[in-house]
Amino acid sequence: MSGLLWQKQGVEVDPRIMRFLAGDDVLLDRELFLYDVEASQAHVEGLARIGLLSTEECSALLRELDLLAQDFRAGRFVLDERYEDGHSAIEARLTERLGDAGRKVHTGRSRNDQVLVASRLWLKAQLRVLIEHCRAAARVCLDRAAAQSLPMPGYTHLQRAVVSSTAMWFAGFAEAFIDDARRAADTLDLIDANPLGTAAGYGVNLPLDRDFTTQKLGFARLQVSPIYAQLSRGKFELAALDALASALLDLRRLAWDLSLFTTAEYGFVQLPAAYTTGSSIMPNKRNPDVVELMRASYSAVAAARCEVEQLLSLPSGYQRDLQFSKGSIVHGFGRGLGALALLPGLLQALQWNAPALQAAIEPSMYATDVAIEQAAAGVPFREAYRRAAEAATEAGQGRTPQSSLDARVSPGGAADLRLDELQQRWAALGGAA
Repeated sequence: MSGLLWQKQGVEVDPRIMRFLAGDDVLLDRELFLYDVEASQAHVEGLARIGLLSTEECSALLRELDLLAQDFRAGRFVLDERYEDGHSAIEARLTERLGDAGRKVHTGRSRNDQVLVASRLWLKAQLRVLIEHCRAAARVCLDRAAAQSLPMPGYTHLQRAVVSSTAMWFAGFAEAFIDDARRAADTLDLIDANPLGTAAGYGVNLPLDRDFTTQKLGFARLQVSPIYAQLSRGKFELAALDALASALLDLRRLAWDLSLFTTAEYGFVQLPAAYTTGSSIMPNKRNPDVVELMRASYSAVAAARCEVEQLLSLPSGYQRDLQFSKGSIVHGFGRGLGALALLPGLLQALQWNAPALQAAIEPSMYATDVAIEQAAAGVPFREAYRRAAEAATEAGQGRTPQSSLDARVSPGGAADLRLDELQQRWAALGGAA
């Protein structure tokens, strides 16, 4: 590692300390690098607008930054142990190619606002992906709820409770993922603020055109206070992880359902073969490994959130502790989005076992219907409840699962799923990404 931006003359750098200070930064910055390049281009144009770079210098820097981005994408430029981080790699490349013009690129900015702006741009992109994964999952659920409705047991406390349907199951998760997409869109709006030009947290004695860089980078607004720019670090990462966690919690519950429903004891669902694996020792096994890892993926997001939250026991101003937040968000979003990306295909291809669903519906599951019907006829509900409980085993006489579902006319119930309303909410999120 050479050419440290902050190295002072006469101070020897201990390589062991440097390895500790740099940590995984140069690897993690591979995720953020193109956003750092993009922000550098906006910063260069901003410096030219206030006369700190000539037209020729600006053009040369923009050209070299374009070439750097192309080389990075093509693998011709690799972030590795030669560099402390992505920020120093950009400056080193520009200085190597352009000399003094490259040495001017850091005027008026700090690595603090570089990482802030790159992180916000990166998280905006991740949240857009999160929105689309949630919308895709909700779309499949809506389509399958509309296409077919098979009676199935509804459970409370993992005990058979009332007659439900596959359409109700799909509709429930459709609304869940619609809400998750909405939350991700709201979070995107929250973090859509430009910190570039706040430097190390106290501004600089230059008339930086921060409104220009805000527009150039596609931010919705300016993050005005340099002090708040530093205070917000960790806070906006937590908000993004919270949005991701919301979707992963719903995925975890869905995966738990499928984990139970695919067992021989339930036998309700057959998973597509591509989503299962074989046992290394038991020739008879097909294991729902994908579903189980979907269920486990929330743990990575929760761990990332916990790590960031624990870093924030800090006073105002920048503290190096915050470096560790970078790995948290990269790993958390990598695991979480990877799991969600597989969900629509799984939901589309899973098959219900209608005979097993039907066989699991027992007479006592009509008892609630009996109590409600008597209450509707004028019997006080508590008396109707008592009568239905006493005759629970006979509650199914003359009834079918479909008759129970057809009578469930409350809004959102099996006879009135309100899929059109959910479809409208889904469609309204089309521009959120």
